[in-house]
Amino acid sequence: MALLKKEPRSKFYELLQAQVHNEFNASQQYIALAVWFDAEDLPQLAKHFYRQSVEERNHAMALVQYMLDTDHHVEIPSTGDVRNDFSDVSELLQLALEQEKEVASDIKQIAKAARAEEDYMGEQFTQWFLKEQVEEIAAMNTLVTIAKRANGNLFEIEAHLHRETVGDGGADAAMPPVAGGAL
Repeated sequence: MALLKKEPRSKFYELLQAQVHNEFNASQQYIALAVWFDAEDLPQLAKHFYRQSVEERNHAMALVQYMLDTDHHVEIPSTGDVRNDFSDVSELLQLALEQEKEVASDIKQIAKAARAEEDYMGEQFTQWFLKEQVEEIAAMNTLVTIAKRANGNLFEIEAHLHRETVGDGGADAAMPPVAGGAL
């Protein structure tokens, strides 16, 4: 059994490793949002963010699988700080939207690094994540808009989520393989 060597990595692989941390942190932040919604008896919002948490975890593990598949050392990081205190629903939704925009920026940098290093397989790998971020930002924008239109009536947001699919297209057959299997 050969052990993976820990050798200097390209910028692309350093950014992938950093993104594993970002995805796990996003997963934890979404759990915090879901728990807040659960505590406020908003089951549809809670369910939405519990699903988002699992999705972010799967993204992290897809990055892990890619690094394993390309014989790169992987370190599973701790997560960063998670915000738990909020005053209203719009604060949580805005935080989620900003988080998705940050992830999109991070993924663009990863794709840019792959291209600059002429790592064509790495660049191809990032394409799914770029497409995914367009969908994630659109979904969070929709929730922010619905919350504004609800004008404080949380039952309207709950009813909308119960009725409509917002950003939860289900399993994506085009998603890269996930280490350990997708949850």
